[in-house]
Amino acid sequence: MTALAAPPRASRPVVPGDIASRAPRPRVSPERVAAGLTLIALVVLGILSLVQSGFSLTGVFQSGDNAQRFFTRVGALTFPAPLDLLWLIALTVGLVLVGTLLAAALSAPIAYLAASNTTPGPGWRGAARFIGVLTRSIPDVVLAMAFVLMFSLGTLPGILAIGIHSIGMISKMFADAIEQIDEGPRLAIRAAGGTTLQQFTAGVLPQVLPSWVATVLHRNDINLRGSVVLGYVGVAGLGLEMSYAFKALNYGRGLGIALVIFVLCVVMEVISSAVRGAMLGETAQTRSWIDRILHPRLRRVAEASVAPAPAWAASPATALHRPWTPERRRNTVAGWVAVAIVIGSVLVCQIQWGDLVTVWAKIPETVAKFWPPDFGNYDASVMIGAMRDTIAIALAATVLTLLPSLILGSFAARNVAPTGTVRGVARFLLVGIRGIPELILAIVLIVVTGLGATAGIVALAIGGIGLLGKLVADSFEEVDRGPERALRAVGATRLQTYASATVPQGVQALIGHSFYMLDTNIRAATILGIVGGGGVGYYLLNAGQGSRYEVVTAIVLMILATVLVVEGLAMWMRKVFR
Repeated sequence: MTALAAPPRASRPVVPGDIASRAPRPRVSPERVAAGLTLIALVVLGILSLVQSGFSLTGVFQSGDNAQRFFTRVGALTFPAPLDLLWLIALTVGLVLVGTLLAAALSAPIAYLAASNTTPGPGWRGAARFIGVLTRSIPDVVLAMAFVLMFSLGTLPGILAIGIHSIGMISKMFADAIEQIDEGPRLAIRAAGGTTLQQFTAGVLPQVLPSWVATVLHRNDINLRGSVVLGYVGVAGLGLEMSYAFKALNYGRGLGIALVIFVLCVVMEVISSAVRGAMLGETAQTRSWIDRILHPRLRRVAEASVAPAPAWAASPATALHRPWTPERRRNTVAGWVAVAIVIGSVLVCQIQWGDLVTVWAKIPETVAKFWPPDFGNYDASVMIGAMRDTIAIALAATVLTLLPSLILGSFAARNVAPTGTVRGVARFLLVGIRGIPELILAIVLIVVTGLGATAGIVALAIGGIGLLGKLVADSFEEVDRGPERALRAVGATRLQTYASATVPQGVQALIGHSFYMLDTNIRAATILGIVGGGGVGYYLLNAGQGSRYEVVTAIVLMILATVLVVEGLAMWMRKVFR
């Protein structure tokens, strides 16, 4: 007897809308909602700060008559004698380079302790992270004040101020690079009985070295622009000469030196990009339009990466005797040139090494001048209000920077720009904007728009476009290209691909960069107050010039507390939106 198959049951037609309604919806965590609301609140506060400052694009453009009268009164730009100018340039570049290298050397062990995958324990990691935040929070001009007291006028206070202040940013970037390494080589060395030093030198350092070099070069560019303000507290170099000129109302000489500093910053950016391109050539990454011009071979890296091994590496015996290929000769020459530049920088700075031995006796006396912190003759409410003004200036400048940076940074990204020409122009503009020190912008804008917050906001916003735009471009170029290719394969337009694939992948980086920009602007706004840009910097300069160092310490502690809050918010945001 044969079993009869049951007739198929009538199935209900599939309705796409019904499937969508029954599909599980991802649960939005309360922490993510809180983080989103915090971001919105910060943007709203920035907009309110912008409105309350009296900022107006119309008012800025209407100040054009003031600018015309100012530059008419300035007349022709004047410069120091050629030999004097060359000496000032060499002195400035020398002290900046030595200070940056000092920071790089001190940052390596701090980064090792601060990275979650190499630190001996959470206590070490917390202490290392705190050192980074502390050194980043103390303005380099305050450090220079203290070192001028312990040493004397010259380059050594500037070198130490730049070096210690730069530890904060360099150690943070170093630690982030260590946390992103492939753990395989380091764990293999540890499994084979390698020491901690061997694990670092053979398993960690080769992976992070290109990133570390790029970080140091980037910080060197920032330090060159920041060295301008150190001249206002007696550090030798172009900044000191410019401060003398502006204090004497010799605007022709002051703007002439400012032009030299701008050209020097752009040249340093070109050199840094050349070095980055030479090192990143092995990793198929280019970082700027200058890299493409100076290193066209980087376009062929993808093909070269799958090329067969050279003949000399066919056996272990031949690999021990590498031939002197053109690339090896070039790298060797470049290495010796770098060593010569470092030695020349040290010699140019004319460091009094004996001061490093005798300075220890002066430390207790200097510390006693800065401690305990006290607001002195100022009322606490006045100082807190000035700090609030500084935060408002930083927030307003950050909000004003966001949209232009996103637009210009997007056009500067290779995977977003419609043509190579558009990308090259965008990268060129970013380099030019970054080359102008914010202090010089603030001085010119104060003359044009008058004293107050507007000059500080505009100066920080313009300078921020150059920095944030570059970070945005680099982040967009590093996103996974898979989703972009998938969308284009189904006929999506370039704008749809950008909105649906590029931006969503770059959101976390954008949030991190925006908080970094806010952190930078808070410290920069403090410095701009020195030249009349509003905020707590005015009181900082007065306290320093009046030898009321306990007031300087109180202001620095307020800055430190603010930076710690911003750092905490940034870490929370990166964790939530990961």
